[in-house]
Amino acid sequence: MDWWLLVTAGVVGGILNSVAGGGSFITFPALMFVGVPPIGANATNTFAVSAGYVSGAYGFRRDIARQPQVVLPIVLLSLIGGALGAYLLINIPEQLFTQVIPWLLLFATVLFVAGERLSERLANLQGAQLLLALMLVLVCTYGGFFNAGLGIIVLSYLVVAKYTDINQMNGLKLLVSSCVSLSAIIIFIWQDAIAWLPGIAVLVGSVIGGYLAARVSRKVNPQYIRHFVTLSSVFMTVYFFIDAYHV
Repeated sequence: MDWWLLVTAGVVGGILNSVAGGGSFITFPALMFVGVPPIGANATNTFAVSAGYVSGAYGFRRDIARQPQVVLPIVLLSLIGGALGAYLLINIPEQLFTQVIPWLLLFATVLFVAGERLSERLANLQGAQLLLALMLVLVCTYGGFFNAGLGIIVLSYLVVAKYTDINQMNGLKLLVSSCVSLSAIIIFIWQDAIAWLPGIAVLVGSVIGGYLAARVSRKVNPQYIRHFVTLSSVFMTVYFFIDAYHV
């Protein structure tokens, strides 16, 4: 039953990550549900959903290639940020991370719900390229530290950076997420932080979900996906607040 749960969570998570973001609201709790400790579950989740990011980015490869001059800087900054975030995660005490989880989920949930309005305001500011580069590194550091909500935050960043085509934005979001995850995974492997068998189960589902979503995302009503992600993220946030603080 655990394996079917993890594979199913991976499929759903892969679909959500490719279409709207927020797949880790499903996969991260699933890993903890089957007994993986919090920091290990976070590291394992990063490993597991990375395949969905990569397969999804491949599905959007033509959209990504429309601005080839931005690809290399985005890749380099994403790799740096992902490694920094993973290093921070490995060096935080388990108990402290357990207490931080609900706050990170709350931050990602609020950003998902109100992110478009926030992004519209930020997009009106005249930001220098250096500021945008710093913002991307900070976004990717968050992703290396805690993968849940990464896609949502990257999409918000892309709005600030004045991208408007949703398919290109989804492609770049998946490219950033792939690079963040891959650099973080190197740190996690070095520290032996990944639970491999549960991670592989989620990874298999994530590959299937990510690629399927990239193929059909243009036919899916985004509002349905947003509603599902919002409800699931609110539920998971409340659950982890109760679990961490016994309220």
